[in-house]
Amino acid sequence: NLSWVKNIKFVKLGKYIMECWYFSPFPKEYYPNGFAECLYFCEFSFRFFATKEELVRYQKKPNLPRHPPGNEIYRDSEVSMFELDGAVEKVYCQNLCYFAKLFLDHKTLYWDVDPFLFYVLCTRDERGFHPVGYFSKEKYSDMGYNLACILTFPCVQRVGYGRFLMAFSYELSKKEEKAGSPEKPLSDLGAVGYKSYWAHTILKLLRDYPGQIISIMDITRITSILPDDVQATLQMLQLLHYTGGADADND
Repeated sequence: NLSWVKNIKFVKLGKYIMECWYFSPFPKEYYPNGFAECLYFCEFSFRFFATKEELVRYQKKPNLPRHPPGNEIYRDSEVSMFELDGAVEKVYCQNLCYFAKLFLDHKTLYWDVDPFLFYVLCTRDERGFHPVGYFSKEKYSDMGYNLACILTFPCVQRVGYGRFLMAFSYELSKKEEKAGSPEKPLSDLGAVGYKSYWAHTILKLLRDYPGQIISIMDITRITSILPDDVQATLQMLQLLHYTGGADADND
């Protein structure tokens, strides 16, 4: 089973070296003997190389952009978000999928990136924009999915980027005036992350809601969280039997 045979031991991205977790179907020339010690990624273009020397030579090119392609659609004091069309920025998005598969056991999207939009989250400094995670979503989802795949890069996990990516996917749903949900089934890690995000979002809403009674559809209308996900979260929190507001401290 190829999904269990790790073919790349480490990847280097910017200043980080990360140990890989799973197989990813890179072109065979990058691991000709069935295994490679390290692949070297350019953090700006996501092109990858078999040797550090090749990467250094590539990054010495004049006028190499120091940010992802696509449009910067969000910026605050710390991070920026870039939106990429998989049909337009095909190489970047395919390479991002190769990279993501090293850390996602269930991921199957490698080549067919055309139907997807990619949202790449970056930190910024004087050297440029440094990717820390991303999510993808179908341009047109019959199932109402607002997210297909999500990854916070292992070198920067547990600092809140995953929750930021989830929240951003729902902000896009609000902008589209739709309820959304991540593609099912969720991975084990994904399920933990989303249950936490839904609980946090709904409890905050219940705490701040001015009325005495709120329905599942009211919560969906305000948060864009799908009614099924709202109901499951309220059941998990044992709040469905409440008819008034709920104190966010009683979780």
